[in-house]
Amino acid sequence: MKRILLVSKFYYTRGGAEVVAINMANDLAKRGYEIGVFTMDYPQNLSPANFYTASQVDFSGGLIDKLKFAMRTMGYNGIKSSFKRALQEFKPDIVHLHNVHSYLSPVVVKLAKEFGCKVVWTLHDLKLACPSYSCLNRGRICEKCFTSKINVVKERCFKENLPASVLAYFEAVKWNVKKLQRYVDYFVCPSAFIKRQMLKAGLQEEKLKVVCNFVDPIKLDQLKRAEIPDTRDDFYVYVGRLSEEKGVATLLKAAKDLPYKLKLVGGGHLYDGFIAEYGNCDNIEFMGHQPAEKVAEILLSAKCLVLPSECYENNPLSVIEALCAGIPIVGANIGGIPELIDAEWGETFESGNVEDMQQAITRVMAKEKYDYKSIAKRSQERFSFELHFKQLKELYR
Repeated sequence: MKRILLVSKFYYTRGGAEVVAINMANDLAKRGYEIGVFTMDYPQNLSPANFYTASQVDFSGGLIDKLKFAMRTMGYNGIKSSFKRALQEFKPDIVHLHNVHSYLSPVVVKLAKEFGCKVVWTLHDLKLACPSYSCLNRGRICEKCFTSKINVVKERCFKENLPASVLAYFEAVKWNVKKLQRYVDYFVCPSAFIKRQMLKAGLQEEKLKVVCNFVDPIKLDQLKRAEIPDTRDDFYVYVGRLSEEKGVATLLKAAKDLPYKLKLVGGGHLYDGFIAEYGNCDNIEFMGHQPAEKVAEILLSAKCLVLPSECYENNPLSVIEALCAGIPIVGANIGGIPELIDAEWGETFESGNVEDMQQAITRVMAKEKYDYKSIAKRSQERFSFELHFKQLKELYR
């Protein structure tokens, strides 16, 4: 069986990309592959067998730390030697990359190909098109860097910080798509939207393969065994980070004038401000962070999940997990969200439009009944690791 080295700049449940990488490692191992992991040395990392690291770097420290970070992004500061050691000791047939920019470096792509590996790279964000990852410029959608990367410096849009934006520019120029795609056999696009954006950024179509994200097989098995209720309580829910780009401020404006209850699960730097402004609204409940079991319980009782994003979402795990629980989705018509929703599964609305969002929520909440069991069954098949692996295996050949 082939040996696969998974590369991710962090290896703990920090975000969706890390969740996918960790679950992929576990489930490929169950299918007989020998798995190695290469990541940045970090205290919270999991430590599986065949575990290799590069030294930790941190842009938020002092001048010396910033210089070490800058050298890492360019492919120096120990990254070459540590990755070569992983290649020489583990001897992978395949190197599968997840997020590697900054804390590791795209130099690992070049080294993997020179070692003779097949190289597959899952694109969890827009970094290859946008040096600041998100195609956001002070909260607004921006694609200026698709044509010229110098715009990240002109707009200072990476962390709204000039030094960080300058570093992002030099990283994008050194590791440009024309160079990187020479070393990559296939780029995995979790959504058709990401594929379209990567084509605009100059990647070759034959190297772009759309393979949707999958739900954690353990969680999926629990959902398959769970009783999907035929009736739901009269509330809708938001699950996720309370931040500007997620559109939560727009959601709250819409929610305060609706006759239905909204439950918000999650925290973030805007939490206290939202409590101060909307804490007295009877139809809005702030629940803060909740354990996974409680989130599942809330979702199975909710009439629908709302995703009000005002940024380019890729293939959000929150949506595919909700669908696997049989929950209709009210989602912003932006990024990869519309691909996940059809008339049987919910509604879409214009991103950032309060009135359009209110109308979409009302249509779903007022509907007498959805076929919740059918939504769950079809979604559990669509977002299973079995289907993901079937597509992935074709790329590994």
